Amino acid sequence: MPKKVDHEARRREIAEALWRIASARGLDGAGLRDVAAEAGISLGRLQHYFRSKDDMLAFALRHINALADRRIRDRIEALDEEPTPRVVLRTCLVGMLPLDDRSRTGALVGAAYFVRAVHDADLRAEAKNGIPHLRDFFTGQLRRAADRGELPPARATDDEAMLLISLVDGLSTYLLLEVHTPEQALRLLDLHLGQLFDGRAGERRGAAG
Repeated sequence: MPKKVDHEARRREIAEALWRIASARGLDGAGLRDVAAEAGISLGRLQHYFRSKDDMLAFALRHINALADRRIRDRIEALDEEPTPRVVLRTCLVGMLPLDDRSRTGALVGAAYFVRAVHDADLRAEAKNGIPHLRDFFTGQLRRAADRGELPPARATDDEAMLLISLVDGLSTYLLLEVHTPEQALRLLDLHLGQLFDGRAGERRGAAG
C-alpha cells in the first residue's frame, strides 16, 4: 500500500522551510521555487499544497501564531497556581516579542504578510481576525486586577488592552530594526506595566495622606 501522507504535517514542513529562508535572507527572495528547494520537494508538489505565495504565507503566519500561542500558554501554566493578572499579562506580552531567533523569524513573516494585507481585503481580514480575542483576554485580566484592587478601575478597559497590544507591536518593530536590544525592550515593557499597575498604590497613598 502507498504510504499515507499527512498533508497538514507536510504543509507545516513547507512553512518551516519558508521560515528558514526568511531567517537567512528575508522574504523578498523567497519565491515558491526557493521554498520548494529548501523543503526538498518539487515545485509541482509544493503547488499541490499551496496555490500561491500569499496562500503559503497566510498558512505560515497562522502556524507561527499557533506555536506562539502554545508557548505562551505553556509559560502561564508553569506559573504559580494563582498567578496575578499582572504576571499573566507580562507573560503574554513577553511571549509576543521577537526575543530569539525563532520568534524573530515569525515576526519577519508577520511583517511581510501585513504589508500584503494592506492591499488585499482577504488577507487583511485574516490578519485582523485574532485581535478582538486578544483584546478581550487582556481586558479580562485588567478587570480582574481592578477587582483585586491592583489597578484603577478607570484603566480596566478595552482601550487600555489595545494600548498594551500596540506597545508590543511597536517594541517588536524596533527589535527587528535593532533600535532596541531585547533587554531594552523588556525594560520599557516593565516601565509601562509599572506605571499602569502602580497607579493604584499611588491612589491609596494619596487617600491615606
